[in-house]
Amino acid sequence: MQYLKYLLFGTIFGFILMRTEVISWFRIQEMFRFHDFHMYGVIGSAILIGIISIQLIKKFNISDIYGDPIVIEPKDSSQLYRYTIGGVLFGFGWALTGACPGPVYALIGSGIPVFAVILLSALIGTWVYGYFQEKLPH
Repeated sequence: MQYLKYLLFGTIFGFILMRTEVISWFRIQEMFRFHDFHMYGVIGSAILIGIISIQLIKKFNISDIYGDPIVIEPKDSSQLYRYTIGGVLFGFGWALTGACPGPVYALIGSGIPVFAVILLSALIGTWVYGYFQEKLPH
């Protein structure tokens, strides 16, 4: 029963993703083919909201729901190549599958079961990374 709020929030979030068409394979393909502004507008809005939110968190020392301070660690710029490679791989996966990891659950829930394969692949990839993480170059 304590997890009911997460189920409710997830359901509402999935509904919003469906209504705004950001989980639409067609919309994602339009974005990667530069045929429509819809997804760029959504992503740009999310980036803008994220920037404003982080600045407000830093300025007002906002705490999380448990009262602990939110600490945003700076990125190590010497690791920029790792972020770039990861971003490119993420983009390729997104373009090939037509979905980023976030909406995969909503896509499965909306009756597109082929995305279960993508979810399984993401879980396996995450496990493989976790298994080999210590052996990878830092």
